Amino acid sequence: MSEFDPRLNAFRPDLADRRLKSQVKAERYADGAMMEIAAPLAAIHRQPRFDAMQVTQALMGEKLRVFESREGWAWGRLERDGYVGYVAADALSEQLTEPTHRVAVPATFAYPAPDLKSQPAVMLPMNAMVAVAGGDEKYALASGRFVIARHLKPLGEWEDDFVGVAEMFRHVPYYWGGKSIHGFDCSGLVQLAIEACGIACPRDSDMQERDLGVELPINDLDGLKRGDLVFWDGHAGIMTDDATLLHANGHHMLTVTESLREAVDRIARSFGQVTSIKRLQ
Repeated sequence: MSEFDPRLNAFRPDLADRRLKSQVKAERYADGAMMEIAAPLAAIHRQPRFDAMQVTQALMGEKLRVFESREGWAWGRLERDGYVGYVAADALSEQLTEPTHRVAVPATFAYPAPDLKSQPAVMLPMNAMVAVAGGDEKYALASGRFVIARHLKPLGEWEDDFVGVAEMFRHVPYYWGGKSIHGFDCSGLVQLAIEACGIACPRDSDMQERDLGVELPINDLDGLKRGDLVFWDGHAGIMTDDATLLHANGHHMLTVTESLREAVDRIARSFGQVTSIKRLQ
């Protein structure tokens, strides 16, 4: 991957992050203004159009350094994983909060009152971050709404098994650029699960293959363990035991578990062989 991968560095011919001034040419440079994802889940697009490819998603509470806002779109770089793209301006807030908790279940609802029958309820996905300012044992007052308290964990209190996190999302639909219960792509599932354990994780499978863990031999598929990551060119999956792969994939259009050997044989016919196997330390 190039040092100036446009997925991770904010530069265009007309505008670039000022921190890149000595390294890229642009008509002008900007420091950017920090904003916050205020929607429960915000699509990040390749171009400033709703019909443009979704490249990833941002979760409530994440920060975005915005270099340009125009015609209802903001162009910026996510602080959490460095991803660059366009997000609808109405998903952002200039008011920066200090989140205290994260959603620690696959999804939960935020209510306008401490009553599970109150409406409208808003769904919050796992790893969305909120600022808790009160409540009781049942409901936390979180970012102005009421959330089931036991569905939240304080920031810094992480899961200890990322495979267990990923397994919660079996049968969730495959969705390009997705990273929530509404839909995952392969690397979105890996990222969400690993981040739930407090471990920084890049967004795309090639970045994950490069940066995560230590490399194992791939001359055979024996000796694998729960938590090993299997990579192909453009695809990633998680071993749930020594023989079973969990992955969001476009063949089933679901997040599924299946025999690793069966997956390897099928993927080889269309996309090629396994490129690496990595083990987190």
